[in-house]
Amino acid sequence: MQDVSVYLFLGFLESGKTKFIQETLEDPRMENGERTMLLVCEEGVEEYEPDKFQVNNVVVVTLENASELTVQTLESLTAKHKAQRVIVEYNGTWLLQQFFDAMPESWVINQMMTFFDSNTFLNYNANMRQLVFDKIQMTQMVVFNRFKGEYDKMQFHKTVRGVSRRPDIVYEYQGGKPEFDEIEDPMPFDVDAPVVEIEDRDFAWFYRDMAENTQSYIGKTVKYKGMAAVSKKTPSGCVILGRHIMTCCEADIAYDGFAVKTCGLLNDIKTRDWLTVTAKIVYEYNAAYRAKGPVLIAEKLEIAEPPAEIVATYY
Repeated sequence: MQDVSVYLFLGFLESGKTKFIQETLEDPRMENGERTMLLVCEEGVEEYEPDKFQVNNVVVVTLENASELTVQTLESLTAKHKAQRVIVEYNGTWLLQQFFDAMPESWVINQMMTFFDSNTFLNYNANMRQLVFDKIQMTQMVVFNRFKGEYDKMQFHKTVRGVSRRPDIVYEYQGGKPEFDEIEDPMPFDVDAPVVEIEDRDFAWFYRDMAENTQSYIGKTVKYKGMAAVSKKTPSGCVILGRHIMTCCEADIAYDGFAVKTCGLLNDIKTRDWLTVTAKIVYEYNAAYRAKGPVLIAEKLEIAEPPAEIVATYY
């Protein structure tokens, strides 16, 4: 079965998806002889003008509601139009997992881009965080359309980076001038300090960075506050010390932490005890992970008061 290349464009209504796709299909460099299906999953104010396409053999197909997004429907459309390439303008109110669940086996995502209207983005993020998170988490590029010089780039940058460090960020100014985001992403703590001290507000960032860049922490000494978890799976003389982390919304809150060898510094530690640990990080097997991972060898372990915000976040 021949693979079908998929180009997935995400964003809310009036975010600039249609304009970008229209301009892409007007570019003769996109003509490669492939039969192309443009799958439109929402109807915006701007409409496509197929007569201006410089790409040949393009058929426009509209899905009017999410119930049509099924493997059977997409396989049928692919066969009917003999599609070799699929361009998808995805509905901003549909979760991305719906699309992944409906993808035929032959479909392979080649590119994923997300568009936001800069005038409404911060409001959407404040009121529909789950949908914003959903459109950023796996994308390769985030484009902020209609950007204005008076906007604070850091607000936009931090929102994206709170979800993922993966995508490029582009600010498309009114008038069409694009500017790539070049803001550096230092951690909110000094990773080169003799003791890497993690403030309560920064635990989520610390957890993700150590999980993603474990080797850079090996041998370092760290200090942070966490809630203990003890179970039958936890080895003797060891606790898990972490926090409940909210990545997107309340529905995805989960407890995450690291194995800490207590070294006899505190006894009778119970689940939900709040502790402050100062420990050296090593990389070794621990039964709590059922694998190798970062293990903290406690040098100091103290009972602590809970933080002001019990749930840690990235924003």
